[in-house]
Amino acid sequence: MPQNKGQAEARLAELNIQLELPPKPSGNYVPFTMVSPLIYLSGVTPKEKGVLKYKGKIGSELTKEEGYQAARQCIINQLSTLRSALGNLDHVVSIVKLEGFINAAPDFYELPYVLNGASDLLVEVFGEAGVHARSAIGVASLPGGAAVEIELIVRYE
Repeated sequence: MPQNKGQAEARLAELNIQLELPPKPSGNYVPFTMVSPLIYLSGVTPKEKGVLKYKGKIGSELTKEEGYQAARQCIINQLSTLRSALGNLDHVVSIVKLEGFINAAPDFYELPYVLNGASDLLVEVFGEAGVHARSAIGVASLPGGAAVEIELIVRYE
């Protein structure tokens, strides 16, 4: 059993993170698909209360630190979706894979730093079970001009 298994809800409270309702899809797709024991979460952007909080290109319009915070907000939104799907975050066994898409200026190369905002929070919440494989992908644009979009694959029980 991974370290910190079953303590995700308590860790959220300790981190003073309040989850909102999960973000609504902005197109013809579902927020997640469950193929036991995995759940595939569609990409989400850094919205807060339904409003895009981080918009623009990282490395020109936004700093790498703002990109880090945008990635963190994406994970908060993914946690909302996970809780909605599973009923409780303590059902998460492990974070399998994170794919991060970063709206990056052409000469911005610190994509891993930006995605650490997501990875760091997953480890804070899930401990050892939050350690995952990941891809950091720089893109020319994202929906609504979002700074970051993140997808997850999660193992649950």
